[in-house]
Amino acid sequence: MSKIALVDDDRNILTSVSMTLEAEGFEVETYNDGQAALDAFNKRLPDMAVLDIKMPRMDGMDLLQRLRQKTAMPVIFLTSKDDEIDEVLGLRMGADDYVKKPFSQRLLVERIRALLRRQDAVATDEVGETEETKVMERGDLRMDPLRHAVSWKGKDVSLTVTEFLLLQALAQRPGFVKSRDQLMDVAYDDQVYVDDRTIDSHIKRLRKKMRTADDEFSAIETLYGIGYRYNEE
Repeated sequence: MSKIALVDDDRNILTSVSMTLEAEGFEVETYNDGQAALDAFNKRLPDMAVLDIKMPRMDGMDLLQRLRQKTAMPVIFLTSKDDEIDEVLGLRMGADDYVKKPFSQRLLVERIRALLRRQDAVATDEVGETEETKVMERGDLRMDPLRHAVSWKGKDVSLTVTEFLLLQALAQRPGFVKSRDQLMDVAYDDQVYVDDRTIDSHIKRLRKKMRTADDEFSAIETLYGIGYRYNEE
C-alpha cells in the first residue's frame, strides 16, 4: 500500500481527496501547511506528495526545495486556475506534474498511479518491451516511458506527465495528424471534460520546454482547424 502525503490549507480538499485516495487503496496522511508536512517527512518519508502551492508558514515551492535536498520521491503540485505559476522553474526544482484547481479527483488518481509506476520502474531498473514502455527514438528525440525521461539532441527536457503523453502520442507515428479530440483521449480520462484550448495550452508549453534544449525546435506542427502532427527531423 503506497503512502501519499496530501498537503493543502483547504480542509475541504484534504477531506474529499483523502477519502478518494483511501477508497483507491492508498494510505493517506494530511497536513494543512508546509512546515507541518516537513516536520513529519523528517521522521518518515511518504511514497509520494501532493502539494498545494500557496500555504501558510511554508509554501509548496519552499517545501519542494527542502525535499529535493534529500529525496527524489514523486511530487505533484496543485495550482489555482488563476495563478501564473512558472512551471519550468517548478519542474527544474523537481516537481513531476501539475494539476490545476478545480480538478477531477479521478484525474489526480491517474496521475498519482502513473508517477508511482515510473518510480517503481526506476527503483527496480525494469526494462519494458511493449510499444507503450520501450524506449522510442525519432530523429533527435529520445523518450523513455518507464523513467519518464525525454531528451532532444542529447539534452534532457523536463515534462509533466500530460506533456509526456502528448509528445509520445504524436511521435509514435511521425507525419500522421492527431486531432485535438484524439489528444484529449490520450491525456485525460474519458469522464474528464476539457476543451480545445486546454490541449492547445499543453502543446504551447511543450514546445516552449523543447526549445530550452533547441531554440529551433519545430517538430510539432499545427494544422489549423485539424490538430497536430510530429515531423521527424
